[in-house]
Amino acid sequence: MIKDIFNKTEDSNNKKDDLIKISSLLIYAAKIDENYSDKEKNIIKNFLNSINANINSDEIIKLAEKEEQNSNQILNFTKEIKKNSLDFKKKIIETLWQIILSDEKADMYEATLMRRISGLLYLPDKLIGEIKLKVLKNK
Repeated sequence: MIKDIFNKTEDSNNKKDDLIKISSLLIYAAKIDENYSDKEKNIIKNFLNSINANINSDEIIKLAEKEEQNSNQILNFTKEIKKNSLDFKKKIIETLWQIILSDEKADMYEATLMRRISGLLYLPDKLIGEIKLKVLKNK
């Protein structure tokens, strides 16, 4: 289960660092259209709380915003995601689509980002498209 990934007996600092990097990717996606809204921030918060209700999502987001601002590549962020299960990767992709489609449209930069991320995570385009349709259907 997805919640189990971050409830393991792993060092809590490592878990926190992983969540910061994953959240940084989500923030990067939210900022790519140069409009980082409260709606997008709430999607990220909901994602974090769905993984572990005991974390301080506001703190994670604040640290992730700094990490994203100081980084010039997404490779460090996706590296953490690659270590996890297919279900977790799907959850990340679903959250990314929720962020991208929160303003009812996906521009070419957002579409390109999704192609890059899916390639870095070794996920087929068909799966990415199915997840996008699921998000659109649930809107």
